[in-house]
Amino acid sequence: MDFFLLAFDSTQQALRAEMLLEYADIEIDLCPTPKEITAGCALSIEFPAADLETVRRIIESEKVEIRGLFERTQVGYEQIQ
Repeated sequence: MDFFLLAFDSTQQALRAEMLLEYADIEIDLCPTPKEITAGCALSIEFPAADLETVRRIIESEKVEIRGLFERTQVGYEQIQ
């Protein structure tokens, strides 16, 4: 299964996104931000690729501030937004 990762600049935004995505019944994993991703927050959210459009819609409509959206690849992470 493919996964995407949201990275944040603040813990407050990460926890807000966690609450919003859980409320929308999206299966997420709150995890440490991978070292190859430069972010201001040590927390990231990983979620299944199948939920990408729903996650984007929630993040945009609720104005959650993110550092970036990353796709997990075989060699690390690639930023897609």
